[in-house]
Amino acid sequence: MNAPPPSIDQALDRDRAEVVLIVDDVPDNLAMLHDALDESGYTVLVATSGEAALQRAAQALPDVVLLDAMMPGLDGFEVARRLKAQPSTAHIPILFMTGLTETEHLVAALAAGGVDYVTKPIKPKEVLARMAVHLRGARLARQTRNALDAFGYASITVRASDGRLMWQTPLARDLLQAWYGTDMARRPNHAPPAVVDWLRRALPDAARQLEPARLSAEAGARRLTFRLHRQTGDDEGGSEWLIVMREESDAAVIESLSLSFKLTAREAEVLYWVAQGKINRDIAEVVGASPATVKKHLERVYAKLGVETRTAAAAMAMGRMRGGAAAA
Repeated sequence: MNAPPPSIDQALDRDRAEVVLIVDDVPDNLAMLHDALDESGYTVLVATSGEAALQRAAQALPDVVLLDAMMPGLDGFEVARRLKAQPSTAHIPILFMTGLTETEHLVAALAAGGVDYVTKPIKPKEVLARMAVHLRGARLARQTRNALDAFGYASITVRASDGRLMWQTPLARDLLQAWYGTDMARRPNHAPPAVVDWLRRALPDAARQLEPARLSAEAGARRLTFRLHRQTGDDEGGSEWLIVMREESDAAVIESLSLSFKLTAREAEVLYWVAQGKINRDIAEVVGASPATVKKHLERVYAKLGVETRTAAAAMAMGRMRGGAAAA
């Protein structure tokens, strides 16, 4: 291996190749694996110590880590535990490379967070085959998270057994901090207790392939909802679930109605409160207008929606609002 390892500053193109981080303190092992993986189309990063592995993993967020179990200083078991303790790296599959074949050592590797292991001397074809199995699941999870992020939905992955946050998007991190700051300060790598309790209550419905009730937290006109999306893993550490979060407010819904039906801001506000079941007198108090003005707004709303009754207008508004919620 004559070429230097790729710089973290280089762009890691996930569409072109998946990124593998090899951690081993023996240069010959690194060279052999680097060449085999590079020839197979992977982007390969290397680290020769536990400390360097943690730094490189945090910077590059590789798709998989090949981790030597026995290294001087910070050994592979501790590296794995630290990677799994951080939400930003907890989702990365770890394959141990070990010359220790005693059962207790293999159990220790899995207990530290490894999903699989290969024994030394390393056989590149075996490594490639084992990696392919675990990368398929990781690829699907990454594509799901990327799709959610692209549409502005926050997502977290929570382990049901202990509430540990295995993954969180930047938006999810901000929302959890804003809504559950005290809980997050107390246990930063765990979901808030209210979310964990809801998740565990939802599991029986999920097991029967029923959609569990959503969790909703409210603060004034703002709401934060949690929807159970799907299971992403089930190992000795307990099942892991992808949860989609969405922050909403009356203002956001009203703006959506305005855009959908080409209404003025005040017309959309009146329609929103009609959909909530309020009568004109109550709406007038909310929006700071007279009942007669509210009535005039409603007449224009009817004309724009192409309906003649309050019930029909409310039904169209509710349909739009439910459609937006389902998209979340």
